[in-house]
Amino acid sequence: MAKILEMPKLSPTMEEGVLSAWHKKEGDAINVDDLLADVETDKATMEFRAFDKGTLLKLLVQAGANVKLGQPVAVLGSPGEDIGALVAKSDNATVPAAGSAPPPASGQAPAAAAQPPAQTQPAARAPAVSPTMPPPETVAPAAQRRPPMGSVLERTSLLAEPAENGARGARGADGGGRVVASPYVRKQAREMGIDLAGAQGTGPGGRVLPADLEGLRAPPSSALARAPQGGAPQGGAPIVKHDDARSEAEVRPLSPMRKTIARRLTESKQQVPHFYLTIDADASGLVRLREQINAELAAESSGSKGANGAGEGAQPTKISLNDLLIKACAVALVNVPECNASFTPEAILIHKRVDISVAVAIPDGLVTPVVRNADKKNVVAIAREVRELAGRARARKLKPEEMADGTFSISNLGMFGIDQFAAVINPPEGAILAVGQVRDVPVVSDGAVVAGKRLGMTLSCDHRVVDGAVGAAFLAELRRLIEHPLRVLTG
Repeated sequence: MAKILEMPKLSPTMEEGVLSAWHKKEGDAINVDDLLADVETDKATMEFRAFDKGTLLKLLVQAGANVKLGQPVAVLGSPGEDIGALVAKSDNATVPAAGSAPPPASGQAPAAAAQPPAQTQPAARAPAVSPTMPPPETVAPAAQRRPPMGSVLERTSLLAEPAENGARGARGADGGGRVVASPYVRKQAREMGIDLAGAQGTGPGGRVLPADLEGLRAPPSSALARAPQGGAPQGGAPIVKHDDARSEAEVRPLSPMRKTIARRLTESKQQVPHFYLTIDADASGLVRLREQINAELAAESSGSKGANGAGEGAQPTKISLNDLLIKACAVALVNVPECNASFTPEAILIHKRVDISVAVAIPDGLVTPVVRNADKKNVVAIAREVRELAGRARARKLKPEEMADGTFSISNLGMFGIDQFAAVINPPEGAILAVGQVRDVPVVSDGAVVAGKRLGMTLSCDHRVVDGAVGAAFLAELRRLIEHPLRVLTG
């Protein structure tokens, strides 16, 4: 018996995903655990595998489509089976009923609610206004029952007014055929100021896909032409019309990862009471230790190649200052465990494990793979693990569990020439260390000015977990380790 395959929850925080590629086509035989598609979630590119066997009878979404959690994506059944009813059911599940109107966009509902009824007797409504139609005041039915409108907000209230008998939301302005589009696409269209009335998409049955929206966008000049001359929207800045085409902004739709970053960091800054502690450490010993370790690793690698043949052996492992700092932080967290903590509504959790999240920049966002039990690993092992995790992060191949349950975070922007910055805490962790570059500066040593190397670091603390004295004790311990780096190796 045929069944609909829905988009599964592929990561703990997934609410939607981009179905980036199908690995099966219509008519292919499917077995349990076969790879059906790749899905780009808020965390990584995940594998969508089959839970049942059968024949892939119908693909309901195209590659590149943005798909909500639980949305139908395909039909699985037996060859030759009639699936018309299931396909119709999937359409009804993703397209609003003809008698319902889409919810007003954010910021439009108050204006629509405040609009008083024009008359007590039923009257014909003004047709839905598209970006290419004349301004609302030039439409005769609307002008007869409304006073002249002097602001963009008043015009918006007209557009936000629900249509009767389902004229808007499911049908075009002329009462024509139904526009086939998912709730997500309709929401995106409203946010982009696009009227879907009469639109024909490139998806199955003319379905409008997210990729079609840019082609339906009206020229910016048409929207600006409806604004009052020399005026300003209520509560906003004056609208400035730019005739230069180069001034038009590039529109980049939010990826699932970027949406999650925006949501989580906004929640962090709004809900977590941040405070910041900054310290400067002498990094000359740490730099010398790194150079010595890398020289020894290179010598060992050369010796190994000489014994095994010139063509054998891998590239020598090199450690970075960040690898040494991960190890130093792990030792400092063992010595000051109150910083290795998380907040819960019932209690503060002081973790016995030291799992350090390392911020890794990727093309469309930021991920934080976790180095587990960093206090129990040597620096070379940490360097190899960080390199491997960062490589898979940039390839979007990390597993969700490899980016979860850290106890402390490190964000290093020193490679970009940043001297000092403050990072946003990654909940539920209680602190994050922001690391700048090693700076060549003059320092006073034994009464003389000499060349020195300084490293600036800022600790962002959750004040519900880490008090000022505790954060200061952690930074003092970290500085002691950095300025006596052999203790990092033996800690």
